[in-house]
Amino acid sequence: MILLMVVSMGIQWRLRSKFTKYSHIGLQSGLSGKQIAELMLADNNIHDVRVISTSGRLTDHYNPADKTVNLSEEVYDGRSAAAAAVAAHECGHAVQHATAYNMLQFRSAMVPALSAVSRFMPFILIAGIFMVQTTLIPLGIGITLFALTTLFSFITLPVEFDASRRALAWIDKRGIVTTQEHALAKDALWWAAMTYVVAAISSLATLLYYVSIFMGSSRRN
Repeated sequence: MILLMVVSMGIQWRLRSKFTKYSHIGLQSGLSGKQIAELMLADNNIHDVRVISTSGRLTDHYNPADKTVNLSEEVYDGRSAAAAAVAAHECGHAVQHATAYNMLQFRSAMVPALSAVSRFMPFILIAGIFMVQTTLIPLGIGITLFALTTLFSFITLPVEFDASRRALAWIDKRGIVTTQEHALAKDALWWAAMTYVVAAISSLATLLYYVSIFMGSSRRN
């Protein structure tokens, strides 16, 4: 677990470092993240999604509830390889939504349940560990709920990788980036994807830890 935490911190640092570096490399096309996003949406016949600016750094996301592509200020106004990559990636999610991409639909369907579960799951797990000598029921319930969050983490992976694939294919086909800029955009999105990979692996490792406690206690009892 400690190793995974160190790896996660390292990837986060690497992502921020790459984004900062590529943010200073201007696009030959001169397009901003906002313009790129709007162009990608139009090319995919998506006319009911708004592109808006949001505060913070690396806070970019697509919200299927209100159909908005939310770009951080440096991406929204940025005219760099990093801005192009992120803007197109988030629009990739909008394209997934518009085309009813099955993995995105599956993930979206899980969100309401996970929002409710996340509120009380930690307390159930803590109670389960304290009560493990007398009953395994609370821990078993906690493990089942945690397994749902782990499943969500792994379902997120194909959704993110597919959005990046769509983004890179579009910016290349549309001539948004040069060959060199395409390589930088691809590298930036790869490091972003690795944060999701590590999160999924960390969730699985934590789940197996709780399962090991459950199995060990069940044998003793």
